[in-house]
Order: sequence, then C-alpha cells, then structure tokens
Amino acid sequence: MNKNPRNETVKTPAENFVGDVWLDPVFNGDGTSQLVCGHVRFTPGARTNWHSHANGQLLVCTDGVGLVGTRDGRTIVLRAGESVWTPAGEEHFHGGTADNMMCHYAILDAAGDGDATTWLDPVTDEQFAAANAVAG
Repeated sequence: MNKNPRNETVKTPAENFVGDVWLDPVFNGDGTSQLVCGHVRFTPGARTNWHSHANGQLLVCTDGVGLVGTRDGRTIVLRAGESVWTPAGEEHFHGGTADNMMCHYAILDAAGDGDATTWLDPVTDEQFAAANAVAG
C-alpha cells in the first residue's frame, strides 16, 4: 500500500475545454495499474470539448449540478452523489450548467495502445443551450 502525495491544482488546457475548468490530479497509474483519476471543477457554463475514451469513463459528482451530453442530443443532469458511466468510444461532453458549478471525479482505465482520451471539437453554445434546457 502506498499513500500518494497531493498534487497541485492545474487549469485545464483551453484547447480541450470551454470556460474555466480546474483539475486536481488524484492518481495517474503506478506502473502496475493504468487507472487514472482526477477531481475536476467546472465554473458555470464551463465544459469539456466533445471527446471519447478508449475504455470508457466513470464520472462521480461531488458537488453542484452538471450536465453530461452525447452527440445524439441525450443529456443527463448530474447532481452530488450521482454517477454516470460513458461507454468506450461514446462521444460526450460534461460540465457545469449555465448557472451552476459542478465538481466530479473523472475515472478511467488508460490501458491499451494510444491515448485513453480522444479530444474532438468544442461543444457549441447552441448545443450547450439545448443540453441546459433539459436541466430546467
């Protein structure tokens, strides 16, 4: 068993996110495990670009209200204590609502060849507005 040190909070790269998003890296594998976990904080209106994961991703909301949306227009409202599984290869985005911050753990298995995350185009304001309409 190993205790991992606390890592510094970093601002996420603007090429993959819209708005202010902050990441606390929690775990990034240890040579025997390819598990990756980060605690992510989205300000109101902030969100990821469209993206997918080679082995899927588990999102566990720790605070606030957020959105998880898919390319086909399906939107899930995510609240503290709830989780969403995005299967391997499913293009999706996640972030706060227009009026609420959202914090979640993002957990994925980075095992395999290539990148565990495939980053795509930004979620447009129109796509984000449509997803927010579901949140009420």
